[in-house]
Amino acid sequence: MAKKAAEAAEQVVPAGYVPSLCKTYKEEIVPQLMKQFGYSSVMQCPKLTKITINEGVGDATGDKKLVEVAQQELTAITGQKAVVTTSRKDISNFKLRKGMPIGAKVTLRNVKMYEFLERLIRITLPRIRDFNGIAEKMDGQGNYTLGIKEQIIFPEIDIEKITKILGMEITFVTTAKTDEECYALLKAFGLPFKKHNN
Repeated sequence: MAKKAAEAAEQVVPAGYVPSLCKTYKEEIVPQLMKQFGYSSVMQCPKLTKITINEGVGDATGDKKLVEVAQQELTAITGQKAVVTTSRKDISNFKLRKGMPIGAKVTLRNVKMYEFLERLIRITLPRIRDFNGIAEKMDGQGNYTLGIKEQIIFPEIDIEKITKILGMEITFVTTAKTDEECYALLKAFGLPFKKHNN
């Protein structure tokens, strides 16, 4: 699995290839946001700059293999090689020492960012049982973090090979100046936010 995931991560993007969500952004979302917020220039429109996916492994202090598994899973899910994250300080209560591996992380930009976003919206999120939308709490700085409780919702994960259910955080980093603009951008992309009960 690790070898296949690594090979998938190294696949070269064909010249001139443009992801469908990138086209949607330029052709539909930009005009929509310009009208909604009264921008005078396309340059004022908020855009998605990167998506980071973090998979934390709480039990990694006792089992290094869990970090390797998380790294392989994230690589398979995103098509880009994940890097191991380490603790920044000692926390004796958790038997954690500075520099210990505690999870895996991937930062996606450009083509892989748009492709991951499309798979997330169209395939992955609808697989969540009793799904009724995602919370809409932005961070006040133009970013949004989505918490996923189980990595098995991703079709790239083979449930039969899972040794432990792991959660992850997916952070969408945008150039939006306000929560309202960030929300409007991500909603236009198709992120299924919970319906307002007005």
